[in-house]
This record gives sequence, structure tokens and C-alpha cells, in this order.
Amino acid sequence: MLRITSFFAGLFELYFVRLALNVIGQRRANKIALGAGGFSDLEGAIRAHGNFAEYVPLGLMLLGLFESKSVDPLFVAVLGALLALGRFHHARALTYGNLKLRMRSVMLIFGTLFTLAVVNIVFALRTWLGSGGL
Repeated sequence: MLRITSFFAGLFELYFVRLALNVIGQRRANKIALGAGGFSDLEGAIRAHGNFAEYVPLGLMLLGLFESKSVDPLFVAVLGALLALGRFHHARALTYGNLKLRMRSVMLIFGTLFTLAVVNIVFALRTWLGSGGL
């Protein structure tokens, strides 16, 4: 079982629902059924929710694949925590229009996703090359 990835998947889902509720609240407050209606606070909430939905599934997939390789659980947990920290800060940055926090969170997210991509590629190549080729 992928215990660490399961933990982060649950954590991300709870935050995803929070972001969705924020969009709903902004829509009600601004009386907007579809789109952002020119309200920057609603646009920020929509993008925070959408961006989270765009990046988190791939991050969880990469984290789960990495965890399945029976690597040091601490390394998996650290990468999961970095991804979570980056995602939570990025959602806040989009919601409140904080460009400095957004730039820092993007670097953290992309750094973590890049690391997860590379370690998964390395594991795959080692497996293929160790079994006689691609």
C-alpha cells in the first residue's frame, strides 16, 4: 500500500474541497453563476481551484510511482510535503494576488515535480537496462 501517497492524496482532496467552497462563496457574494463577471477576487479563487486541479493529480501519480519503488519513506514524505507546501502557498497566492508568494511557490512546485520526474525516469531506465534493454 502506498501509505505516504495515500496520506497526501487525502490532504490534497480536503484542500481541493476548501478551494471549491471558496469559489462557491465568491460566486454567491458576487451573484455570478458562470465565469468571474469581472470580479478579481472571484477570478483568483477560480484560478486557485483550477490550477490545483491541473497540477496535483500528476504530482500524486509521480509520488505514488516513486513510493512504489520501495525507497526510503522519509524521502517520499519530504517530497510529498514539499509538493503540498508549494501547492497550498500557490493557491493562497492566486486567491489573494500575491505575486511574490506565487513565484516562490511555483519554484517549489516545479522543483519537486522535476525531482519526482527525474527519479522515476532513473528507476525506469535502471530496470530496463538491468533486464537487458529497452
